[in-house]
Amino acid sequence: MSTVDFGLSFDVWEPIYESILTAFEYDRAADQQARDILATVSSSSSYSFDEVGFRGDTVAIVGAAPCLDETVDNVAGVDHVIAASTAADTVRTAGYDVDMMVTDLDKNPTTARTLTHEGTPVAVHAHGDNIDAIRNFVPTFAANAVIPTTQAAPINGVSNPGGFTDGDRAAFLADALHADSLRFVGWDFDDTSVNTYKAAKLVWAERLLELLERRRNEQFTLLDNRRKSIDHISIPTR
Repeated sequence: MSTVDFGLSFDVWEPIYESILTAFEYDRAADQQARDILATVSSSSSYSFDEVGFRGDTVAIVGAAPCLDETVDNVAGVDHVIAASTAADTVRTAGYDVDMMVTDLDKNPTTARTLTHEGTPVAVHAHGDNIDAIRNFVPTFAANAVIPTTQAAPINGVSNPGGFTDGDRAAFLADALHADSLRFVGWDFDDTSVNTYKAAKLVWAERLLELLERRRNEQFTLLDNRRKSIDHISIPTR
């Protein structure tokens, strides 16, 4: 099992991660425990980042906001699709292929399992609240299609691509795999259907994507008319 040399190093990511821990009162030790358990249950993973790369390609980063039902056809014409969580089901139902799924296993782990057995890579994320799901589901996945990820310090076989929610982490993964441009489908930072906790996570997702576009020197359409109101994260650029 291989890790990948991500453009956002953990030294750069760690202060952001510490801010997230503080904002949400997360337990760093629990994140590390989840990471270590994921490393153990996915130790037979033979997935290699050498097998996939998006260099020169346009990649759709598909979120699971309610608007996806009406906008899913916007993935047509892209080179690759990375779907976050239940967005994978919507994309597939609409007749489009998913080239990678990003999930913390909280909603549709059976979809993740199916995709791995079809040979589609699934980035499985470990955090302190999903240890049981990791233990129950990851051993049933096809080992050659599991990409173990963490928001804590990476260890052998478990990478940290940067990012916090499934959606923005998908964008950081695409960046790490050298996507030429990112297209965002199924995103809504102002989604009124989410609870206060989810709304706070969307604020962080927005901040992280604004950071990513600065590092990539690329402006994401979904941030148009929003940038001035975003609390920018200050870190070194590439």
